[in-house]
Amino acid sequence: MKINYLKNIPILGIPDRPVVSSTWKYLPISDICEDIVLYKDGGAGLIMESSSLNFSLLSQREQEAVVASYAALINSLSFSIQILVRSQKKDITNYLKYLDQIHPQQKNQKLSILMQSYKNFILNSVKKKNVLGKKFYIVIPFSPLELGVGKSIKSTLKGGGHLPFPKSYVVKKAKIILYPKRDHLIRQAGRLGIKLKQLTNYELISLLYSIFNPQAPVIKQEKTAEEISGEVKINTK
Repeated sequence: MKINYLKNIPILGIPDRPVVSSTWKYLPISDICEDIVLYKDGGAGLIMESSSLNFSLLSQREQEAVVASYAALINSLSFSIQILVRSQKKDITNYLKYLDQIHPQQKNQKLSILMQSYKNFILNSVKKKNVLGKKFYIVIPFSPLELGVGKSIKSTLKGGGHLPFPKSYVVKKAKIILYPKRDHLIRQAGRLGIKLKQLTNYELISLLYSIFNPQAPVIKQEKTAEEISGEVKINTK
């Protein structure tokens, strides 16, 4: 007499079924409209991309001025913000190819030697560690409570499948609240020598897609660096 013990185990006895639900169902984002990210609970958000500042290249006085300006920016805030820093591995193959293309065009011998040394420095850096590109973003949130307490809480308790108010009303209300905050941050960041730019619909879609669909990580970076240098030598012959 054979006994199927698997059926007695609740988890193993469940038949396999295809996954039909969409990832979008579990995301808090409802839509992106007029450069504003709308959330399912009735809230919204405005995302700005920030330029970078090489702090280590500044003099001591300039660094102290930057720190003081940053402290003034933080102290001037009467609303919450989110600072997002994205670090991504960079492929510098095209950059090395570009260096090899312009290197023969250099007539000055000293500059030519300096350029070759710079290229060797880049190759050695890639062999030792990954080359990372960093992007900085500032997110200004818009709370659903600013649309109406009762309606927003009721929608949140139900699961927030739909916006508690019409989309046009949410966008209009979000712009009234978010735009003065955006302009204030742009002015304060200008004192730091940093430029802030609000992301458009296309840029927001590209950013969110790259966040939820990351590229596969690079494996064996040392071997990759050798392959890069080999490809550059082949292309220059």
